[in-house]
Amino acid sequence: MTLLDSARAVWARAYVPYSRFRVGAAIRSVEGNIHAGCNVENVAYPEGTCAEAGAIAVMIAAGDTRIAEITVIADSPEPVPPCGGCRQKLREFADGDVQVTMATIDGKSLTMSVAQLLPGAFTASHMDRA
Repeated sequence: MTLLDSARAVWARAYVPYSRFRVGAAIRSVEGNIHAGCNVENVAYPEGTCAEAGAIAVMIAAGDTRIAEITVIADSPEPVPPCGGCRQKLREFADGDVQVTMATIDGKSLTMSVAQLLPGAFTASHMDRA
């Protein structure tokens, strides 16, 4: 199964009773495993979970720790980039050159690197004191 197929399958299971805006994400880890997540809303909006964060949690729970590539899909006229918080979460587990494909359910797509999505990312190296 491709990342797009996995993202599309989990997209259909998103829990979005408030926004009705489904998002699915599928990660391929450096080990070659696919981990998928969908957005899960909560009536207290800040308590919801983005699809990318869900996929990262599944990856970590499965024992993988690094992202090789990711695909995100949404029902939107144009490809939707990850939110700011998810860009930072992706950078935690992916190198800057990792490709992020943003797709629509109608077949449009746009691919960018993690570094393009989050230039000047805050990383653990910023906390190193020599």
